[in-house]
Amino acid sequence: MWFDSWANIARVLIVGAVSYATLVGLLRLSGKRTLGQLNAFDFVVTVALGSTLATILLSGDVAYLEGLAALALLAGLQLAVAWISARWPAARTAVTARPVALLVDGELQKDELRRNRLTESEVLQAVRGTGSGDVSSVAAVVLETNGKLSVIPAGKLGSASALKGVLSYPDGGG
Repeated sequence: MWFDSWANIARVLIVGAVSYATLVGLLRLSGKRTLGQLNAFDFVVTVALGSTLATILLSGDVAYLEGLAALALLAGLQLAVAWISARWPAARTAVTARPVALLVDGELQKDELRRNRLTESEVLQAVRGTGSGDVSSVAAVVLETNGKLSVIPAGKLGSASALKGVLSYPDGGG
């Protein structure tokens, strides 16, 4: 089917523009975290928001206000979980993973690589990406809660206070 009616196309255009503007407004209200580098919970909310927007756009069975309620619910839940996890560490660990050291003082942490389903090659790529050609010059490679690999050169380790709470890092909290 290539064409139903001009009324359906007009509905998609009008409801789509209004829904898009509503979603942008909700995202602005819910804060920068929603649009920042995503952890697993943020990713799920983002996908759900996109799916809801698509449903509002393409399904004539969903009224705009029903779609608005769904978008507001998802944004509100994301905001509530972010607020709770910022105040209670136990809630934070239920929603987000802890960062983990994959390389410590030039040595790969093979158990952590396996546990996090990463390869040595991926860690070495992150090290090379910093311009370093020798893992012995790296104090740590950390798998962050958003999936990014952070590389800390040995010369910039300092007191290692930024590694507090990083699993598998000596005195890092795990």
